[in-house]
Amino acid sequence: MTNVAQEGDLVLLIARDYKRFLVRLQSGGELQTHRGVLSHDDLIGQPLGREIHSHLGYPFLVLEPSITDLIQDIKRTTQIMYPKDIGYVLLRMNIASGRQVIEAGTGSGGLTLALARAVAPTGRVYSYEVRPDVVQLAARNLEWVGLREYVELKERDIAGGFDEQNVDALFLDVRRPWDYLSQAEAALKGGGFFGCIVPTTNQVVRVLQTLPEYGFSAIEVEELLLRPYKAIAARLRPMDRIIAHTGYLIFARRIDRQTATVDWGMPPQRPAHETRAREEEDADF
Repeated sequence: MTNVAQEGDLVLLIARDYKRFLVRLQSGGELQTHRGVLSHDDLIGQPLGREIHSHLGYPFLVLEPSITDLIQDIKRTTQIMYPKDIGYVLLRMNIASGRQVIEAGTGSGGLTLALARAVAPTGRVYSYEVRPDVVQLAARNLEWVGLREYVELKERDIAGGFDEQNVDALFLDVRRPWDYLSQAEAALKGGGFFGCIVPTTNQVVRVLQTLPEYGFSAIEVEELLLRPYKAIAARLRPMDRIIAHTGYLIFARRIDRQTATVDWGMPPQRPAHETRAREEEDADF
């Protein structure tokens, strides 16, 4: 079935020199570019995935934008999470349609956008942010991409706790996430998914030290590096710049501390004879 652009849709236009433009189609509208003018009327009612030309004859592709395109295009006054981290968070925390998810802080709304798209149409995102100007910007960004209805924005300090209980997942993108683990425990359902992102290793250590105190286990720390390549068949090679360290991702699950009979904060230690055997194996290399 052909995907046809309609008035009010967001479309992605890619010029032959790979300049990208994200446009909401309006009858009578125009896109002014360095390579000429494109009329919205020439796009409305026409299929996507085709080539069009500006009034100067310069070629553009007309495409449906991806979530990555939307995230990269939103207006921002704060650093947003990168799509490489966001996509992984959605998978690791089992974010899907119908889920109830808490996020703090909202920032410019990059992760919020992806969460909203994932939980729609029957789920809900509760996003907390203490800065009023940032909340307003996030609201505008969500309106721009048509996902505002799936997000409840709350201008509040999370030190006082979250309004919601028994949510499926909770993600913290705040400076001192270890200060809010008690609040996270109270909001999550049993077995619920916890995640956070921090930029430095000393912050990771603080989170790891504190998570078990508040009933979190199955703790994992990961870092994702993205290495793009120049997609030219005759000279395929890595790009000169890569998106390397953007943050450390920490994941855990909320457990019922009253039923725990062992310390779930640390993995079990190997017996002494197994440890010695492993050390001897390592010494052979």
